[in-house]
Amino acid sequence: MDKKTFTDEEVQRYLRHIDLEGVGPQGQKKLKEAKVCVVGAGGLGSPALLYLAAAGIGTLGIVDGDNVDLSNLQRQVIHSTSAVGTPKTESAKARIREINTHVEVICHNGFLTTENAEEILSGYDFVIEATDHFESKYLINDVCTRIGKAFSIGGVQQFGGQTVTCVPGSRSYRDIFPEAEDTKGCESCAAKGILGVVPGIVGTIQATEAVKYILGIGHLLTDRLLIFDALEMSFFCLES
Repeated sequence: MDKKTFTDEEVQRYLRHIDLEGVGPQGQKKLKEAKVCVVGAGGLGSPALLYLAAAGIGTLGIVDGDNVDLSNLQRQVIHSTSAVGTPKTESAKARIREINTHVEVICHNGFLTTENAEEILSGYDFVIEATDHFESKYLINDVCTRIGKAFSIGGVQQFGGQTVTCVPGSRSYRDIFPEAEDTKGCESCAAKGILGVVPGIVGTIQATEAVKYILGIGHLLTDRLLIFDALEMSFFCLES
């Protein structure tokens, strides 16, 4: 083990990765050097951030302009009751620091816009879209596609969700849903409600995709839309 790369504490922390064929010390080094941006520190972003931090992603960016609300806590597991009223970025950062002090956290306080998106996202290796706004999904898709950035888009509603991964050369979110009209009838969690555990499942899948992309292992959800139904406990891949 390269002592210049990992401390003794890190070796113990990541031992199950280091012992895992397909990851190993070189893979863990890739994770440590990686930069992942999570846009949205809510239902999807919470599990994604928790698992990416635990996995040892070296730099995590968090983009969010909301404060923690009591109604968030049923599903946004990175936040606590004591954090109600505080910015979600700062609440998430504090929790990540409790999980893994080796992770650098960059808080982008505010929402992603056409004016700041490229500047923010260009500094990361992988982007996770974890919002409940279709405008943000299309914005992230368009910016990441233009600058050649890999990204995951996720969405949840009531008892199910879906996610897709896009890399340079694959189909994009806009290829699957060309116009905003294609998303009519898909209202927010506030309008339709959401089973609390559902974003945990979809967000964890998004984190898995980020880790796989960084490690260069397995098959990503490219050109495939993964659809999850909690009531049927079924997963279905729609080839796009």
